[in-house]
Amino acid sequence: MNSPVLAQKKYDSGASDTEIKIGNIMPYSGPASAYAVIGKAEEAYFNKVNAEGGINGRKIKFISYDDGYSPPKTVEQARKLVESDGVLLIFGSLGTSTNGAIRKYMNEKKVPQLFVASGASKWNDPRQYPWTMGWQPSYASEARIYAKYIVKEKPDAKIGVLYQNDDFGKDYLKGLKEGLGARTSMIAMEDSYDTSEPAIDEHVVKLKASGADVFISITTPKFAAQAIKKAAEINWHPVHIISNVSASVGGVLEPAGIEISQGILSASYTKDGSDPQWNADDGMKKFYNFIAQYDPKANKLDAGVVFGYAAAQTMVKTLQQCGDDLTRENVMKQAASLKDFAPDTLLPGIKINTAADNFAPIEQLQMMRFKGKKWELFGDIISSEIGH
Repeated sequence: MNSPVLAQKKYDSGASDTEIKIGNIMPYSGPASAYAVIGKAEEAYFNKVNAEGGINGRKIKFISYDDGYSPPKTVEQARKLVESDGVLLIFGSLGTSTNGAIRKYMNEKKVPQLFVASGASKWNDPRQYPWTMGWQPSYASEARIYAKYIVKEKPDAKIGVLYQNDDFGKDYLKGLKEGLGARTSMIAMEDSYDTSEPAIDEHVVKLKASGADVFISITTPKFAAQAIKKAAEINWHPVHIISNVSASVGGVLEPAGIEISQGILSASYTKDGSDPQWNADDGMKKFYNFIAQYDPKANKLDAGVVFGYAAAQTMVKTLQQCGDDLTRENVMKQAASLKDFAPDTLLPGIKINTAADNFAPIEQLQMMRFKGKKWELFGDIISSEIGH
């Protein structure tokens, strides 16, 4: 006779024999609405999982709210998800300041704030915030890779940095300076902008005037596109590096202009949906089939769609590992026990690994250059860590 203890199912709020409720908060409106496609791709992926029978027989109920990229609104929506909707966890919410505004609340309530869609280093702090975990490579680690690249390829560079005046921008700047180490004097000028500014043209003009021949644009999509346009307009042709969050061909480079985007550098950890080199790749075949069937309005060139798909896959993998123990505690335990997991849309060789003392799932990237109509990867996959 089977021991009843083993067969016992364990549930917290938001989980049952038939359903798993997942909450999400996205900027469907406001200055960061370019990222709304991430939430839509995630919803479509969960629809696919449900159509295929769910997770261990349970259907996902995905409840996604708009916060307009405004932290007070994020707080309101998180409370609604936890206290009214009774979700098991909040997954993939977007933004640094927005997630920062709910982190304390989520940890006090002991509700998982999982796979945060922001590369701030602070999501990897399991000691102080055991209920919060990031997903993508941290901004600081990405910036360290750019620093390594500049020091090696252009050791006499004069660097001009434009950064968003918030945690997102400051984290990159910190990583860049860590990466440059004793050579921070290479930075000729750093200038910040606020997301409330309609345009950043003046900042670009100032950076050109500083004599910088390397331009690091730590910007979100709307401003990244503006910076590309303005640099071309004033005939400034530095080595131009843009942050991965703005490396979308469909979301940034096409709107800015393909011709003037030639030669721009960035780094990636995901495959590029616009690149025919992946047409024969098994993972991308699954991704393209998914789009055709479940998200036909999506632009496969938009990096946000590739991102949302891989993040949702990571969430599903975590829930599969939970089995019938769908307590919040076990969800966090499984999220911190991912071993060499490779979502379909991550670059070959890049794998997700977590541990109880390491809440940074992805820590590798590869440099890339925009050429023709697509990104070309070059060099080796670089691990960003300098110690821990």
